[in-house]
Amino acid sequence: MSWSAKQYVAFEDERTRPARDLLAAIPAGDVRSAIDIGCGPGNSTELLVERFAGATVRGLDSSADMIEAARKRLPNVRFDVADIDTWNDNGPFDVIFANAVLQWVPDHATLLPSLVNKLAPGGSLAIQMPDNINEHSHRLMREVAADGPWTGKLANAAGQRTDIESASGYYSILKACCTRVDVWRTTYHHPLAGGASGVVEWFKGSGLRPFLEPLNEAERAQYLKQYQTAIEKAYPALSDGSVLLPFPRLFMVATR
Repeated sequence: MSWSAKQYVAFEDERTRPARDLLAAIPAGDVRSAIDIGCGPGNSTELLVERFAGATVRGLDSSADMIEAARKRLPNVRFDVADIDTWNDNGPFDVIFANAVLQWVPDHATLLPSLVNKLAPGGSLAIQMPDNINEHSHRLMREVAADGPWTGKLANAAGQRTDIESASGYYSILKACCTRVDVWRTTYHHPLAGGASGVVEWFKGSGLRPFLEPLNEAERAQYLKQYQTAIEKAYPALSDGSVLLPFPRLFMVATR
């Protein structure tokens, strides 16, 4: 699946806020090496550089477009194109930061302990994932995909995102290999200008990608038209024409 850095950063302030909240929850300590896995265009990596002054900070992402944008943003940071599930760097790292990425990577019961094993003793694994698969925004993606001439093309679109565990499920996975685990859930309410079209633009940079990529230009336009019509009913515009988009996210910080 391809990603567009330009589309993603259209809502950079809103997308970076959870990264700031996640970073703030990492225990204070001597951090000499930190890596941002699934770094995107480098907005979250920039936070690591600011927080851990003097540390060696790196980033990786599976998207060449994202890495190109990250390198332009932070030319003094090393960025690599790599898939998280096959990433074989053993570290050790004092911080592994994964903001809004692991929902695209399968088998968390195996993945998370393997990431912990890349930490130095006392190091922290910090994770944030959207917990919105059952929100109207994502339910409607699936419903529109199942109701149109593109049904065959989109049969596997929803399956590209991993069904995340409950908070207690992640606590159990991480507690088995960590000395301290902190898990919490936050719902952000983002005011988006433009009503339903603002919601569509937001998800064109993330959740809609698996549904749009298999379609040709005409099909993509029709899919988005039907999706926006459904979004208008699910998220009525406020008096100023904006929409308040609820966006739940699951956070965890685990210390080895």
